Amino acid sequence: MKRTSLLWLAINSLALAGLAVASLMITTVARAATRPHYGGVLRLAIAGPVPSLDPADATNVSGQTAIQRIAPLLFNTLTTLDERGEAQPSLALAWKSDFSSQRWELQLRPGITFSDGTLLTANAVAASLRVANPRWNVSPQGDSVIIQSDAATPELPAELALSSNSIVLREGGKLIGSGPFTAAQWGPGKSLVLSARDDYWAGRPFVDSVEIAIGRSPRDQMLSFELGRLDGVELAAEQASGAVAGGRVVNSAPDELLAIVFSRGVQSPEEGRLRQALGLAIDRNLLNTVVLHSAGEPAGGLLPNWMTGYEFLFPRSPDSQRARQIHEGINQSSAWSLGYDQTDPAARVIAERIVLNAQDAGINIRPNPAASPDAQLVRIRLVSRDAQVALSHLALMLNLATPGSQRASSQMTSSPSTADLYAVENTFLQTQCVIPLLHLRTSVALARNVHGWSEAQDGSWNLPNVWLSPEKP
Repeated sequence: MKRTSLLWLAINSLALAGLAVASLMITTVARAATRPHYGGVLRLAIAGPVPSLDPADATNVSGQTAIQRIAPLLFNTLTTLDERGEAQPSLALAWKSDFSSQRWELQLRPGITFSDGTLLTANAVAASLRVANPRWNVSPQGDSVIIQSDAATPELPAELALSSNSIVLREGGKLIGSGPFTAAQWGPGKSLVLSARDDYWAGRPFVDSVEIAIGRSPRDQMLSFELGRLDGVELAAEQASGAVAGGRVVNSAPDELLAIVFSRGVQSPEEGRLRQALGLAIDRNLLNTVVLHSAGEPAGGLLPNWMTGYEFLFPRSPDSQRARQIHEGINQSSAWSLGYDQTDPAARVIAERIVLNAQDAGINIRPNPAASPDAQLVRIRLVSRDAQVALSHLALMLNLATPGSQRASSQMTSSPSTADLYAVENTFLQTQCVIPLLHLRTSVALARNVHGWSEAQDGSWNLPNVWLSPEKP
């Protein structure tokens, strides 16, 4: 071989080796950039009020969404629900029930400690569950907890996953949990600073701490986010479809019910026909696409279709002609007043659209955010992926526990089939006390350096797996 050929061969070999090294360096850098990092402060904000960190505080109805997000950071539950809505072990390793599903025994995970170092015992778990569920008969038995009830509770493992059933050690006015973070600073209703637990039984969180601003409106949250003062903020429904400067938007499945709820039951057949006509007159598709920028899905039922598979069977398309036929011959004595949350800009527009749809069908209704309206526009988050638990909670929140619905609920004393669940939900709707409108998604805007974000169907944030990349957002 000529010297020239040998020279070119050596040059090419060196070039190829350099390319290989460069490629390896690029791959290594790319992998390092996507590898989770420990450390950093995650700055978040929520809109809902949080007067108390106690997940069993039943008085904090308006702050339900907020406490669902916060509680799992401080406290654990005995079970958790997977993506299919099935109960999985958490503080409880295993469970079993008797034939009637009235007596349950849950074996506790050994070696768990609360954040103050106190060992988690069956006595502590039983005491916590009694506070959250005074109607349950809860007792310790060795390393297990026994829960007994007067009625069959086949859904108990799923119900124990609710944030309201978090295990809390209450001592001297303090709330102590076994969760991944501890409360380093707490300004009731204003701010919360969380510190990561190095000894957390499921593994240390990646971030060192989490700072949460509480009671901040979506507008204020977004302004702070754009200024780089927050790493994650809640988005109002009308903001969710827009682009976010300096970040990205993460959307949940439709997990919040928007509905009209009447303040009292139907007083006459004529009133029932008017309510039926109103439900047919409302253009849910228009509310979703125009007012809320497709932030949800039109709803005919209380539970979304992704949860039940049958929600599409309930009517949800507008039918003004049918509404007028039902309304024909009925003399409405006075206009109904429709209340709404004055702090929610979208609620006022939704209420006005409903009024226009009703007028087209000859129904007299006016928006009025008064203290005691005839009907109220409400938003209620689903508390569970388990359909039976979620439906029971909705019925409670909407005050649908009428004699007829109680008879329907008796069909679910054993593990319900889809047909059983549909029958119960249909009975709730037949009370004509609620008109479902939309199932809304919840959305969060995140800075570009926030990674590993995930949200459960109950709205809780899985922050232990969140990490921050070194680069600035």
